[in-house]
Amino acid sequence: MQAGNIKFDSYPVFLAPMEDITDITFRTLCKHFGADLVYTEFISSDALIRNVSKTKTKIEISDSERPVAIQIYGREIDPMVAAAQICETAKPDIIDLNFGCPVKKIAGKGAGAGMLRTPELMLAITRAVVRAVNLPVTVKTRLGWDSDSKNIVTLAEQLQDTGIAALTIHGRTRAQMYSGEADWTLIGDVKNNPRMKIPIVGNGDLNSPQNCRDAFNRYGVDAIMIGRAAIGAPWIFKDVKQFLSTGTIPEKEAFSIYLNILKMQISQSVDRLGEQRGIIHCRRHIAASPLFKNIPDFKPTRVAMLRADSLDRLFLIMDAI
Repeated sequence: MQAGNIKFDSYPVFLAPMEDITDITFRTLCKHFGADLVYTEFISSDALIRNVSKTKTKIEISDSERPVAIQIYGREIDPMVAAAQICETAKPDIIDLNFGCPVKKIAGKGAGAGMLRTPELMLAITRAVVRAVNLPVTVKTRLGWDSDSKNIVTLAEQLQDTGIAALTIHGRTRAQMYSGEADWTLIGDVKNNPRMKIPIVGNGDLNSPQNCRDAFNRYGVDAIMIGRAAIGAPWIFKDVKQFLSTGTIPEKEAFSIYLNILKMQISQSVDRLGEQRGIIHCRRHIAASPLFKNIPDFKPTRVAMLRADSLDRLFLIMDAI
């Protein structure tokens, strides 16, 4: 697969952009375990051009995580163009346009997946950004707004015509949010459309090496994107990449190995954000990590971890598991 001038090996596996999840610490960790491309948290174009300090930190990247994409969202042409140009100064490898976020505060205002209700504006924004920057521009979107408007096959052709380098499709409508099962059938229809020439990346419910392989084999996508299954489990990329290349899944490491990975992530987050903010930032990873599933009577320990307000206290609890 190739996006712009960026070439990937066979069966590339990407880390999906996720708000409050894919910060630089987590991206670098996922890269270490084999992610072929990582994405920043999605970034408001309006906040970026207003020079909001918290937003500007989201476009900070490091060479250790390359190739890396900065993802932006918005609902107007000029702010999206200006934001893309600001992002370009941070020197990412790709600029990605978010037309898929389903949350009400974004989609309800016409941005993110809300763009699926105004496809002409979506295309105009994409066309303008492609012309305004010298980096490859990609798009992430969904099947359609709801079950009655699944327009992705036609929309994909139109997006291709704007000059984007690749298209990622999440196999749900905006109305579905993250409920139900992702429908990969239409993703396959887009990929198998003979008029489509750009790479197609599939996203949705990829949570094991086996269903990652099935996504490639059944639907023919050029790459896959893992989202929620990576939260609290960055090592999933190692498992998936080995299975795709050899057909075997790595033997599970000792519990302490995985625990130390999470502790390293927390420590790095604290180093970057300070103790309180760093711990809070990692709580979603702690809560979602599959490492702690199926441990008998674990709820009190989980609650204690999520309430810990110092690194020493948190690690004391974790080490006692």
